Amino acid sequence: MIIDVNSENFSEVLEKSYENVVVIDFWAPWCGPCRALKPILEKLSKEFGFILAKVNTDENPDIAQEFGVHGIPDVRIIKDGKVVDKFVGALPESQVRNIISKYIKSQADKIIEEASMMVLSGNREGAYQLFKEAVEKYPENKKLVLEAAKFMIKTNHLEEAEKLLNSIKEYDKEYFTQAQALKEFIQLKKECETKDVNTELEKLYAQASCYAVEENYEEALKLFLEIVKQDRKFKDDGARKAMVSIFTLLGESHPLTKEYRKKLAMWLY
Repeated sequence: MIIDVNSENFSEVLEKSYENVVVIDFWAPWCGPCRALKPILEKLSKEFGFILAKVNTDENPDIAQEFGVHGIPDVRIIKDGKVVDKFVGALPESQVRNIISKYIKSQADKIIEEASMMVLSGNREGAYQLFKEAVEKYPENKKLVLEAAKFMIKTNHLEEAEKLLNSIKEYDKEYFTQAQALKEFIQLKKECETKDVNTELEKLYAQASCYAVEENYEEALKLFLEIVKQDRKFKDDGARKAMVSIFTLLGESHPLTKEYRKKLAMWLY
């Protein structure tokens, strides 16, 4: 829902924040960054279902003054009648999405949770159909695309997973490196299921690959590190590459990334 706010309906809009999150967008017709932010907020309003309250600061300087607005676009997030967050300037969609998602779940987030519950209950086919329909409906939601790709890899729908990951382009900066890491996981899935294992290193690599695909990252990192120690060149430096892919998916601040990046560096340098 998108509402043009003025002095007459402002208090009524604030009352709605007790039932739903209200995002107030302070803007003006002459403001270039405001025009850049407008379609992002409108798109996310449809996706998350929050109320987008638009305040033209030229026509409603009293409301802008009440909120201490000094520069535009200025966005305030209202919940239960109180400002719970804010930002100034035309931020990228991914950043705006992350801020808003702290206070309200998008339909895509709800789908990810529902699919996870289906998997836990053993209904993998239901989760598969749910993800297929969801990525068709929300193709621009790269978080959803990544989660769907992870599921497709686990359930051996590798061509579908690769197609999803290929839809994430370099300009999707927040998600591109994760997509590239998951492409490595497609190869790990194949290694996990290979029957052609003869040497101890091949067995270790297959087991580590299985752990990685199952998201048992600690055990995967332990085995991949052991392979690096024994033979750095094995599988064209595959163990090191697999570890780097896991680091990418976990993020630099994750304890396992910090621990095993140090251990890997000790053996490489």
